[in-house]
Amino acid sequence: MTFFSDYNNLGLLAIALVSGGLLAWPALTRRTTGASVNISEATRLINKHNAVVVDIRDAVEYAAGHLPQAKSAPLAELAGKVATLAKNKSNPIIVVCQTGKLSGKAHAAIKEAGYSEVYSLEGGINAWRLAGLPLVK
Repeated sequence: MTFFSDYNNLGLLAIALVSGGLLAWPALTRRTTGASVNISEATRLINKHNAVVVDIRDAVEYAAGHLPQAKSAPLAELAGKVATLAKNKSNPIIVVCQTGKLSGKAHAAIKEAGYSEVYSLEGGINAWRLAGLPLVK
């Protein structure tokens, strides 16, 4: 019990708790955003498994450039469009936003609608563009 009464030890304990929290942060945020895929895995899913790409950005951003064959379903309208995203609910779905930060919200809504494989694109359109991959206007 004398360990907790020494102020030097309390500082060490606080540092240990903060560092543990920082180490656990990626695992905790992964649960809220769902599964994600990098660009190479996304292209593999699109080419080999007929993945459906769902762009959740607004219409202006979508018109400025989107992935080939991406379906536009802005986040505000996603609830009404979620049933028509793919004919087969077992097809993989890749959710795309500008930076990869907002796709977690859409990921949860799509998963809740009964689609079995739902992924978020890491880095979003920005990462796709930086990789030099094609965008359609």
